[in-house]
Amino acid sequence: MKVIVIGPRGKMGKLITQVAAERDDMELVAGVAPAGRDYVGQDLGMVALIGRNLGVPVVDDLAAVIDDCDVIIDFSTRENALKVLDLAVKHGKALVCGTTGFSEEEFARFKEAAKTIPMLYAANTSKLVNIMNKLLEMVTKTLGEDADIEILEMHDQWKKDAPSGTSKEMGEIMAHAMGKELSDIAVYGREGESPREKGTIGYHSLRAGNIPSSHTVFFGCMGERLEITHHTYNWECFARGACDCAAYLEDKGPGLYSVQDVLNL
Repeated sequence: MKVIVIGPRGKMGKLITQVAAERDDMELVAGVAPAGRDYVGQDLGMVALIGRNLGVPVVDDLAAVIDDCDVIIDFSTRENALKVLDLAVKHGKALVCGTTGFSEEEFARFKEAAKTIPMLYAANTSKLVNIMNKLLEMVTKTLGEDADIEILEMHDQWKKDAPSGTSKEMGEIMAHAMGKELSDIAVYGREGESPREKGTIGYHSLRAGNIPSSHTVFFGCMGERLEITHHTYNWECFARGACDCAAYLEDKGPGLYSVQDVLNL
């Protein structure tokens, strides 16, 4: 499977390149950097700090190399991801997107794209996070509104969007398990006199240092509580999951796929 990685010097793009280079079922054909970067024209292996040449270029024009690939893996910025999406549709290429922070209108463009290309969107490509999502759905269906649900998510100081895309996905899963929409029941932080309303999902976002990612969901009942938590030690789990997602799209037809499909959950 021939792969293009967007942003090969970024924290995720670099790891995805390293993981893909190790896999026998993947062939890296290009890395695409933002225009003007001083490493454009260099070998992808050196740019992604693999420590050896791959014989693959880093370019700053996706359109110039897109026809050489089977799938694009993009964990870049919200603005750039939308441009990558448009090119993937134009050239009929499969796309794995792990970028977060899109508005509802922007995300609708991904759903529309899935009508013509294999499109896998994942707010979080970790295997264990997606297994956690399954647990959250099961617990919520069992407890319903008998439990007060609160989400605490922690990320590094550079995280742009809050709450995280992962915690939004968790909230949507639990809201749907209650037959509701997250937009109708989400509460973001509290200050002053702010009594808790039954049936809502509370969000709290912490940003500090270089915390990779941590999500805890609290189910509070009278006299007891359940906590389900996922911690990442580094971003390798996301990179490996992203490559698994790309491999899953091989020979798939148009459609909006998820990590749950990859893991058969």
